[in-house]
Amino acid sequence: MPNTTPYKTTLRTIHIPGQEPLEIFTLLDRQQFYDPLGAAERLGICSAAWPLFGMLWPSGLQLAIKIAKKPVDPDQRILEIGCGLGLASMTAHRLGGNVTASDRHPLAHRFLAKNLLNNHLPSMSFRYGQWGREEPVSLVDTGSPVLSERYDLIMGSDLLYDPSSPAQVAQFIHQHASAKSEIWVMDPNRGYRNRFTRKMAMYGFDLNEDKKIQRPFKYNENDNAEPYSGRFLLYKRDIDHV
Repeated sequence: MPNTTPYKTTLRTIHIPGQEPLEIFTLLDRQQFYDPLGAAERLGICSAAWPLFGMLWPSGLQLAIKIAKKPVDPDQRILEIGCGLGLASMTAHRLGGNVTASDRHPLAHRFLAKNLLNNHLPSMSFRYGQWGREEPVSLVDTGSPVLSERYDLIMGSDLLYDPSSPAQVAQFIHQHASAKSEIWVMDPNRGYRNRFTRKMAMYGFDLNEDKKIQRPFKYNENDNAEPYSGRFLLYKRDIDHV
């Protein structure tokens, strides 16, 4: 990111097994904040939550590793929700996937565009997307069109972070998933997995895989390996219409 930005960034090298490294601009730390016009506040993002989109999260890396192993189907429409820095989206995009990234943060699109350019990748579709919100939003605040279409594969990481998340995320997924679709969720064991599965079943999604992921991880070859413990959840739906 240019040095003229009022928030501090750093460049990180991300290693995904079997792939060329990604050079990713992230926020320097969780102390960064910049909302001079109040756009983030109007979108429901408080100062404490503001920097979270721009940080690297272990579940995001694990989702990127998972998507890197998936055979590419250029006709399959893929959506990442709550993408943050969009590691999984960029990984699928680089492999030739038809990907749309989405997030609620007004700067997520800017970081994604910069990181795509920095890695010599073509532009990628981005939409504003937020579960649990019923109030209308302004394009001036979001900076991106609101998510409205349906997708064949919806993926996300660390989505179930509070008691309201299971119902809100399941409803949001239902709104944007095709009648025949797959849902991939990388969950770091925050305790809402079973409740989420019950909510997903209300919309016709069956849990096909609940796989324990427990392995050391590191973003960079020079980092010290840290433990990761979570679950990979795969849901499928195959109905006549939505």
